[in-house]
Amino acid sequence: MVLSEEVKVLSGDAGVQKTVEMLLEGQCVALPTETVYGLAADASNDTAVDSIFSAKQRPTDHPLIVHIASAEQISSWARAIPASAYLLAEAFWPGPLTFLLDKAPQITTNVTGGRQTIALRAPQHPMFQRVLIESSLGLAAPSANRYKQLSPTTADQVVSGMQGRIAAVLDGGPCRFGLESTIVDLTSTELTILRPGPISRQELEEVTGKPVLAPNEHDVAVPGNVAAHYQPAAMLKVLTVNELESSDDGATGFLVWSDSAVQRLIDAHIPEERVIRLADNAQEYGSGLYSALHRLDALSVSRIQVERPPAKDSWAAVNNRLLRAAG
Repeated sequence: MVLSEEVKVLSGDAGVQKTVEMLLEGQCVALPTETVYGLAADASNDTAVDSIFSAKQRPTDHPLIVHIASAEQISSWARAIPASAYLLAEAFWPGPLTFLLDKAPQITTNVTGGRQTIALRAPQHPMFQRVLIESSLGLAAPSANRYKQLSPTTADQVVSGMQGRIAAVLDGGPCRFGLESTIVDLTSTELTILRPGPISRQELEEVTGKPVLAPNEHDVAVPGNVAAHYQPAAMLKVLTVNELESSDDGATGFLVWSDSAVQRLIDAHIPEERVIRLADNAQEYGSGLYSALHRLDALSVSRIQVERPPAKDSWAAVNNRLLRAAG
């Protein structure tokens, strides 16, 4: 792992150019995407890919997503590409949708976690797109945090979490979606969501005209598919409104979305600074989730109680992340 005294924050056109130079030199740079910040390196450079695993302390058998500029580049990385890949790319790329495909023969297994499949995505963020186009690279870019910890949605969160582990972050502002991409398995005739995200099952079905499976649990090795992941420093529990603390112990932070939960905490005299209320719709809630957990961690609380979100398909990504955050 290449250690640096501090993470340099890059910005603007000069920051994009510096980022491209560093990536071409085989370094890691954190980049903004529309989902979360990613720790990027040249996906065709095994040494650079290894440095991602080292910086994150991530097991090397845990595959990475390769980010490409457009659907025209899929055939450079994958083989046996089904028509559904191009259909979905036309509808959702660039955007928060990742395809699991059979890897092309020339792609080494460093970036695929030793597997014969590869995860591909075309990110939507304009700065990431510029870096991809100007570097002509495919970039491996898992979330820019240490393994199993909270994903960052701002450059400041990257700096805080990766201090001494990477050289730089390109500041592209807060991430729009705030949750990692949807991953869909395209290696068989049955389309299966392997990680829920901003693109829903209904949207995939509308485009493909085929049913899409969405199991709550599976054993396919893809990013995020471990029992404990996306975790704040404080111990997190997901509870119903009636299970939320009714007295203040001074060491608990709260994340809620409903009027009834807010009223319960007011009645319990919980200080406002330890209560964060997110929106009561899934997309806005998801975009603010990680930032809210980062804010509660910054208060040095030892416990975080989260009001259980609705058990609806539209909330699948939020519930998935909270399940894993609770470990």
